[in-house]
Amino acid sequence: MKGTFGGKMLNRRSALIGFISCFCFSSTFLSGSIVAASSHDPLLGSARVVFQTNYGDIEFGFYPSVAPKTVEHIYKLVRLGGYNTNHFFRVEKGFVAQVADVASGRSAPMNEEQRREAEKKVIGEFSQVKHVRGILSMGRYEDPNSAASSFSMLLGDSPHLDGQYAIFGKVTKGDETLKALEELPTRREGIFVMPTERITILSSYYYDTEMESCEHERSIMKRRLAASAIEIERQRMKCFP
Repeated sequence: MKGTFGGKMLNRRSALIGFISCFCFSSTFLSGSIVAASSHDPLLGSARVVFQTNYGDIEFGFYPSVAPKTVEHIYKLVRLGGYNTNHFFRVEKGFVAQVADVASGRSAPMNEEQRREAEKKVIGEFSQVKHVRGILSMGRYEDPNSAASSFSMLLGDSPHLDGQYAIFGKVTKGDETLKALEELPTRREGIFVMPTERITILSSYYYDTEMESCEHERSIMKRRLAASAIEIERQRMKCFP
């Protein structure tokens, strides 16, 4: 009798856990659809990247529907650790904080895989998305297809850049860090306003917001299932001592 009851509980719990997985995926997918339908901004992907600098952290996400090749390239460089020990070579208050090109901006040497990716050029994925504070925009030379790994975080609205530079994401956390960078002493070198001291990207990491949300929901449901199983067993023992 006890064995049969235990088997039923295991099957029920397995089925419910399977349902949790399906529900978590479906609810995340649907919430994304609602955001896409109601927002004027492009839909952010679920990936997040964090740059840990000597002035604080900056987190950003990507617009894969706007600039898929650029997103793939930058995200791969992050996963390879390409931006670690790189720096912000340019900070102009109210305009941009620009990350240096990985191939020349790092203080640590690169391995072959990092170098190959850092030296790739990305086609210009220009869009109708506007250059406003927090937007990520690729740096490039005159050639519209010359973007590599340098990009800017917008510190203010810059409509004159619209349609000229590829936007591929936006800052999601860390505006206080950007404000701290804006207050640092600078010097002018030609067209660039540069910080007088190095703003280092000490390290970087990435995570997936959907996975984190899903794991949290699953852990809550698993705890509830465990508590239910204990209560059912307690009631059974009361009825069949």
